[in-house]
Order: sequence, then structure tokens, then C-alpha cells
Amino acid sequence: MNSAERGPTRNASAGLAAHPNQDLGVTLQDLVLESVDLDEFLTKLATLAAAAFTTASNAVSCGVTVVTRKKGVTTGSSDERVGALDELQIEFGDGPCLTALRHNSVVLVVDSRHESRWSDYMEAVWRNGVGSILAVPLDLDGETEAVMNLYSTTPHGFTGPDITAAEEFAEGAATSLRLALKISQLRNAKDDLTAAMQSRSTIDTAVGIVMAQNRCGRDTAFKVLTRASNSRNVKLRDIAAHVIASVSGETDPEAYFDE
Repeated sequence: MNSAERGPTRNASAGLAAHPNQDLGVTLQDLVLESVDLDEFLTKLATLAAAAFTTASNAVSCGVTVVTRKKGVTTGSSDERVGALDELQIEFGDGPCLTALRHNSVVLVVDSRHESRWSDYMEAVWRNGVGSILAVPLDLDGETEAVMNLYSTTPHGFTGPDITAAEEFAEGAATSLRLALKISQLRNAKDDLTAAMQSRSTIDTAVGIVMAQNRCGRDTAFKVLTRASNSRNVKLRDIAAHVIASVSGETDPEAYFDE
């Protein structure tokens, strides 16, 4: 099938007109720096990709799906319709996006009306005004997997040059996504450490209270708290917080740490 039959050729850089002095890599890097978390980055990435591949005659939407062992599936989309279609595909357990992930290869749906694969999902796709789909995996070099899904409103909406441009876009997007994921992991690790330090501080304070009340040593006081935790089937930190509250009246004691 030739390009004329598939539809208009578009330039993936066209959607970056708002950044005339920046290349795609710089723009993607800015997305990482401007995003407060991974969810926001994925939404901005999907919005950028949709703009890059949209032309006057062919509206394109985008969804980005990330699969990690710890967090499961995280998605971002350029609009609510695409977000719903991405979630529906996950519910079905199969489709162009998931196939691209499993096989680490580009998947093209030329015409959703006549696509023999994933018939139930394709029916939903067509009902939602999507004529063709291009799913391009992002190479993240690790256990985390990701795919960029482009949705065209028209059948035959993606040409050969579009596929090449999408693969180039995905290459740059993967680099930025790796950075966004690393930042997210570091942020989560910091939050986990802060929570652990908060819990440790609460327990230490409660141990001190029990030592003073019972005139006992640290080990004995800790065993008192542990026995109470086990017998009541309540977390040790919650038992410790209750002990502190019984003395100070604070229902949720906080500890403060230097950053």
C-alpha cells in the first residue's frame, strides 16, 4: 500500500513549533524538569506526541503506557478518550499496545473497521472515532517496559514516513522517560526513608516513655511495646503513637529531619 492510499505525510517536528529554537531532545528534557511526578510527565509526553503527529487533515491523539514490576501499570494520555481506550485495552488483556510491549516491535492497525486481531477492542476503538493505531515500544533497557500509542481519527492514518518519525520520536522519549523514572525512584526512596525515620522516632519516643513509667531498661520497654503490638494485632508504630498520645495528647506525633 503506497503513501497516497494511507493518508497525508506529516513531519513529527511540526508539533514542536512552539519551541522553534529547541530540538526534540531539549524539549523532552524540559518536560522532565517541569513535571512534578511521573504521571504528569507521561501526560505531557503524550500531549507533545499528539501535537507532533497531528495535521490539519488528521487529528492524532496519544497515550503512553509504562509497566513496572513494583508499581504495575502507569498511563498518561493527551485526552480522556485515549485514556479510556488505553485502560480498556488493559482490561481486555490484549491489543496493539500490549502486543507491541510483549514483542518489543511496532504494531500498526491500518483500519480499525477491518482489523481481524483483537475484534472486541477494535469495535470499541471504531465506536470512539479511531480509524487507525500505531503502537511503538520505548527501549528502557531494564525491567520496566513502555509503549507510545498513536491514535488517528482516520483509517490509513499513518504512512511509512510517519512510522519512521514515530520510532525516532520514541527513541528520544525513551531517554527522557528513563530519567523521569530514575527521578521518581529516588523520590519514592526518599519518601520511604522519611517514613521509616518517622516511625523509628515515634517508637524511640514511646520506648522512653515506657522506661520512665515502669522504671525499666530500654530492651524491657521495647518488649512491652512489641507484646502490645502482637496481642492487639496493631502495628508497632501505632502502639507507640498511642503511648505518646496518652502522655502528650498528640494523636499524630511528627518528627522533623533536616533535608
